[in-house]
Amino acid sequence: MRVFPVQANYYQQFDADFDLDVPGEGYGGWKKAIVNLSLDHTAVVVMHAWDCGTREQYPGWYRAVEYIPRADETCHLKLFHVVSSGEYYKKYSGYHRATQLTRNSPQPIEKVDSDPTLENLRKFRTENVFVGSHNSPDVRCGFENLDFPEAAEPVGDEGIAENSDQLFALCQADGVNHLIYAGFAINWCLLLSPGGIAEMHKRGIMCSAFRQAVTAVENKETARNETCKEIGLWRVALAYGFVFDVDDFVFGCSNHAR
Repeated sequence: MRVFPVQANYYQQFDADFDLDVPGEGYGGWKKAIVNLSLDHTAVVVMHAWDCGTREQYPGWYRAVEYIPRADETCHLKLFHVVSSGEYYKKYSGYHRATQLTRNSPQPIEKVDSDPTLENLRKFRTENVFVGSHNSPDVRCGFENLDFPEAAEPVGDEGIAENSDQLFALCQADGVNHLIYAGFAINWCLLLSPGGIAEMHKRGIMCSAFRQAVTAVENKETARNETCKEIGLWRVALAYGFVFDVDDFVFGCSNHAR
């Protein structure tokens, strides 16, 4: 097996020190170690990397999703692609490869019946929680015009998956058992959307992330310091895999290639 060493970040969630006022402050916390990655069984996957247009085009979208400018900086790696619903990716050969590898389309998830009270609650949330009724037209228009950002446009037959079944089929076909995620957002789509970390983890695949190639959904209280991103990365390191610094990963790959 071809392996190459890379410096990884991991989180040591032990030992609580009950002599401290806050026992959890006794945990080891973030640490670094050299780990070996398999060149044959590791892949980079960028998930939900979108060309979101400009703030002038979709002001309402930018008002509701303040991380879009930060997300634009995460699109400079070679990768598998995980996409959301739409048509913008279906012309690429990598998507046709994924559909051909997938024997059956996933069955729609059964849902409960709605009622006027539930619909009113959903309407209230749309108007008052996210995205705001005055922003909805721009967000809807933006999603209708989604495309890959130029820096992350698929090349050749790079695999393109729109759900977990397709991504798993690509992993099986290419012998991949470790995915390193980039894209947006680490605490939202990358974690829980179809093809995301939680679903792929259930299929036995180790899921890691690049610290500098993800962003997060932040709130008013966390946006200044990007606290939700730090918590999202901690969750990945604790439950699913490792957190890699892009420069360390590139350095490890480059040394292997020499």
